[in-house]
Amino acid sequence: MTADPRRVVLASASPARLGLLRQAGLAPEVIVSGVDEDKVHAPTPAELALALAEAKAAHVAARPEVSGALVIGCDSVLELDGKALGKPADAEEAVARWKAMRGRVGVLQTGHCVYDTAAKRYESATASTVVRFGEPTDREVAAYVASGEPLYVAGAFTLDGRSAPFIDGIDGDPGNVIGLSLPLLRRLLRKLDVEITDLWA
Repeated sequence: MTADPRRVVLASASPARLGLLRQAGLAPEVIVSGVDEDKVHAPTPAELALALAEAKAAHVAARPEVSGALVIGCDSVLELDGKALGKPADAEEAVARWKAMRGRVGVLQTGHCVYDTAAKRYESATASTVVRFGEPTDREVAAYVASGEPLYVAGAFTLDGRSAPFIDGIDGDPGNVIGLSLPLLRRLLRKLDVEITDLWA
């Protein structure tokens, strides 16, 4: 562990991502990118998640005040029936989403991009985790949506929140579903010649 770790900036407003990084020993600053997600397009959900992550990281990395920092950009979408599902627009859409998902299997795709502003290089990749949804009743779905939680998360569900009882299981990295794959982040950092242990605060 170095005495003076590199400055790390998270280009995301997600409290879940910030929490994962802090639990892993990092002390990132948060600078929200402000990227208009509706203007980013890609042929597949996995490629869309990656394009969004790259756009967010690049947008923040271009700011003069982050010069020298490592910028981490992430974005998640749920792939269901080949379509990318982000945050539901409203409660009605969240209810419809859950009724479509229950008893089925989806893939949570999270794009990751790490931009080294000192070296002016970046590495990126998408992590995929299979999610097996349970079968909550209509009453349970209504109660969950009324909590407000699904309106703020990709796919209208969380693995570490109120919808956890409605997820039967996953295949892959649980952190990826929460918002960020720490093993993938470590690999991307290593490609940039940065050891994650050197970033521990």
